[in-house]
Amino acid sequence: MNEKDKISKSLGKGSKVFDAAPARQTATSAREAWRVFGIMSEFVEATERLAAIRPAVSIFGSARIARDSSSYLLTEKIARQLSDAGFSVVSGGGPGVMEAANKGAFEGKSMSIGLNIQLPHEQKMNHYQDISQSFRHFFARKYMFVKVAAAYVVMPGGFGTLDELLEALTLIQTGKSPRIPLILVGTEFWAGLLDWFRERLVAENMINPDDIDLLQVIDEPEGVVAAIFDHYETRGFGPLPEEHELLLNL
Repeated sequence: MNEKDKISKSLGKGSKVFDAAPARQTATSAREAWRVFGIMSEFVEATERLAAIRPAVSIFGSARIARDSSSYLLTEKIARQLSDAGFSVVSGGGPGVMEAANKGAFEGKSMSIGLNIQLPHEQKMNHYQDISQSFRHFFARKYMFVKVAAAYVVMPGGFGTLDELLEALTLIQTGKSPRIPLILVGTEFWAGLLDWFRERLVAENMINPDDIDLLQVIDEPEGVVAAIFDHYETRGFGPLPEEHELLLNL
């Protein structure tokens, strides 16, 4: 006698045992459907709020650096110069490099934007944001970083920073996103990674040699600003028609 028959017998003749599996499946499907609507709402709200901030530069880096660290102070200076040059500055909205980027932009002439992610730790919103947009889903947030950026500035950081950098590299390499300046700040910090790219990825034909050229390493704030202007010297900062189509199909 199986378990269901035993329960039925104990309840008495003619009793029916309720099978909860279909109900659980229905409840799960309903939750998944509502989650999809939640994701859609994040895309719609963020797109509307950030539509007017271009040209913008997205700045990434560690949430764990102290306010008196060289990386924090350098990020703040870069963001201030970008802001005064007419670029809105977009960061993850949290502490560390994100705070430094928002602070520098907030004290400059242009907008300071924070794209905050809800996390159990490390992601406390900083106070230097003209626009603060909150996300529950990483991929919706990452999409907005790419969508609004005329350039990426990547400071020293951990897994999250590498995730953003490699996603941008992949989108540009595969032609799914327009080519924009990808600037690494910190020659000493990034040297080992770039050497590994050349000695492993290029040497073993995992990437093409010219894929390395998608990256620039610049340590001076003035050089960062100049490199972005140089890239757009012969065109406007807005996406060209074919680039706009790419962004619609990220």
